[in-house]
Amino acid sequence: MSKKESFVKGTLILAAAALVARVLGLAQRVPLDHIFDDIGRASFGVSNNIYLMLLTVATAGIPSTLSKMVSERYALNRPEEARQVYHAALLFSAAAGVIMTALLYFGAPFYATHIADVPESAMAVRAIAPALLLFPAIAMMRGYFQGRNNMMAGGISQIVEQVARVVTAIILAYILLQQGYNNTVISAGASFGSVLGSIAAFGVMIYFALKLRRADKALNLNYNSSQKLPQWSVYKDIFTLSIPIVLASLTIPVVNVIDTSLAVPLLIDQIGRENATAALGILTTRAQSVAGIPPVLAIALGTSLIPVISAAYARRDETHLKRQVTLALRISILTGMPIVVALAVAAYSVNGLLFSGLEGSGIVAMLTLGTIFQITMMTTNSILLGMGKSRISMYYVLAGIMVKLAGSFLLSKVFGIYGIIGATALCFIVITWLNLRMLKSIVNFEIMGKRWGGFALAVLISGGIGYGLNQAGIKLTEVMPERLAYLIVCLVVGTVVVIVYLVLLVVLGVISRQEIAGYPRALQKILNPLMKLQPARVRMRE
Repeated sequence: MSKKESFVKGTLILAAAALVARVLGLAQRVPLDHIFDDIGRASFGVSNNIYLMLLTVATAGIPSTLSKMVSERYALNRPEEARQVYHAALLFSAAAGVIMTALLYFGAPFYATHIADVPESAMAVRAIAPALLLFPAIAMMRGYFQGRNNMMAGGISQIVEQVARVVTAIILAYILLQQGYNNTVISAGASFGSVLGSIAAFGVMIYFALKLRRADKALNLNYNSSQKLPQWSVYKDIFTLSIPIVLASLTIPVVNVIDTSLAVPLLIDQIGRENATAALGILTTRAQSVAGIPPVLAIALGTSLIPVISAAYARRDETHLKRQVTLALRISILTGMPIVVALAVAAYSVNGLLFSGLEGSGIVAMLTLGTIFQITMMTTNSILLGMGKSRISMYYVLAGIMVKLAGSFLLSKVFGIYGIIGATALCFIVITWLNLRMLKSIVNFEIMGKRWGGFALAVLISGGIGYGLNQAGIKLTEVMPERLAYLIVCLVVGTVVVIVYLVLLVVLGVISRQEIAGYPRALQKILNPLMKLQPARVRMRE
């Protein structure tokens, strides 16, 4: 298998695993939303968000750094050094797991009561804490396998982890509900599903580790080198490369933790504790899960171009670099936007279809609408990382987090929960702007140029039609079961918005035949038949 084929296969495996993880994450929230009351939703959201932030601190960046270090040593035929690096990483993961678990478990009552102001969430936070014991080690093992060019192990373990987590969380929550426990205990039971998910993922990685060890023995790899790498040197290399990546990766987890930490304290004087807790539950359980859908496809497509960008930057090939940066940003925006628009304009029907009530549809719509800026932020972050600018990216993320904090305090006083969501969008916008400014200083490129007007028109028209269809379709609830009506509306709105959007992109000349020749094949198959609709004057202009 060639390097290109291997890379494409690896990218597809990891992208598929990420997509399955997102879908299963949403699949978990739907039944839990029907089981929980406002306290249960808020408690589960608080525990999940603080856990994901600490997990990112303990693992993000280090697996990719480990992958790079292992891959380099195997390329130089130094497997013993790769093994020593791997063992050093596992030792760190064991220490990090114990520290993070203790921090989360013993700090849970203080965080829940004095910071998040949802005292009932303390039990759920403590229930999820043991998952941090194993996940750092799992992350290191995934990084090692990626360095050995084995993406399958990490992908399968991620899917198994999600299936085990989702199934056990729902089963435990249902059993506790039937036993008559209150939502404080039920949310803790659902949170404990992450612990069982970590055990399942660890089991998968152990299986692949044993399989790889047998394969290495059969190949008689040289694991008997007398050269011993100094531990401090290994850790210095790991942390020097990974710390900026860790901080740059913290944006979404930190934003979510800021929301769970500040929502109730900021809103309690305006709308009371009960309504503030209910708003937090909707934001964390419903809105965040729906808003997590649009970035999946766009980021997977954009990420597949990052190694190409990295190679072009290393060669100082400015023409190729300009083309690839433009392509990555354009694909991310063009593919992410119709999903964002469809979910936002149909938020009322999505809420009615998936969850236990219609309240909070505006929260779902606004948070989802802001994910287009999350997509641009993540894509530009990835490009900067591909160019080796992780430290600069880290500073920009910190600036965005400061904007998020300040914006949450200021905007919540005027707009309530919508002000907090607006501060999130503002955070993503600031980071995107800073990233683009830095990229422009490296390579001169244009994302759409003079075609922004046509793009905006395509978004407004498709969104307006989708919103009209959603409002009209809601009346179907008067003549058929509500969930069936909402399902029909979601399918119609989603289909019409995407079709109208794509047709308008072609008719208005936002995309051209020459341009799509550089797009991934899946997109070419969709767009090529539509190019017949493009007016002759637009084709001549291109």
